[in-house]
Amino acid sequence: MASGNYAKKPRSQEINEVKSVVPARATRQLPALAVTEKETAPWPKNISKPLQLAHSIDKPFITINIRQMIHEFVPNPSERYKPWLKTLTLCMVCAILFSAVLISSAIFQRPGDPQIVNYFGGKVYDVQVGGSLADSWQTNQPLPPKVPIPSQTGPYSVLGKPTLSVSFINQVLASYNSPAAGKGQTLYDLGVKYGIDPAFALAFFLHESTLGTQGEARSSLSLGNIRCIPNFRCKDNFAWFNTWEDGFAAWYELIRNLYVAQLGLTTIDKIIPTYAPTSDNNNEAGYIAALKHYLDTWHAGVLRP
Repeated sequence: MASGNYAKKPRSQEINEVKSVVPARATRQLPALAVTEKETAPWPKNISKPLQLAHSIDKPFITINIRQMIHEFVPNPSERYKPWLKTLTLCMVCAILFSAVLISSAIFQRPGDPQIVNYFGGKVYDVQVGGSLADSWQTNQPLPPKVPIPSQTGPYSVLGKPTLSVSFINQVLASYNSPAAGKGQTLYDLGVKYGIDPAFALAFFLHESTLGTQGEARSSLSLGNIRCIPNFRCKDNFAWFNTWEDGFAAWYELIRNLYVAQLGLTTIDKIIPTYAPTSDNNNEAGYIAALKHYLDTWHAGVLRP
């Protein structure tokens, strides 16, 4: 029977004894650890269960919690919509600005609007008749010039003595079957009164309404299709007169007391850009050329240009 170290050890002692694998040169051997897994409470499936370590079965377990890691550089899901929202906002702003520009252009470029002038009296009058000066030239007599009148007025100046006779004026009116036929004397006398050559009045009359046979003048009895003015009816944005004589007188007063006396405009080249401007859908150059052609034809003794 063996004795000493060779004696057979009990079974229980063999279980508790763990063979060491530490090299002989080690100065100290650490006790072996028993590793187990213990569930102390329900745990989410997507998170690993904690590992419980213990030095021995008799000692309490140590619980290690494994926390979920969140990458700080991963963008928020809402961030991916920001570029799209910025583009949409920019497009909307551009669309609004473009619409505003179109509306503004339509408002400020309507035909005739640049011809309308407001003044403190609460009324509006066309630039053709002086705007805020529209009530200053209807005096039934020539006004003294407020600006110097050029001494050299040129061949087509409205100032001067009559260059056509009463008889010739009546023949011109009759050749067109004008409703103002026979009123050549009135045109002549008013020209003398205001110092305006009646040949120019006849030329304006022909160009505006073919001597009263066409357009608004057939009803308004206006020699030059004058826009609305104080002291007379206003219809269709034109002044309406009771007689042809009233329409003739208003034209002479307008040219003499506004264009010549207040604005210093004496020739048709200078008068037309205000009287019939391009902004009111007129052909200024064509208007001036037509008036000169009528005058040249009549001064040559021809009735119909």
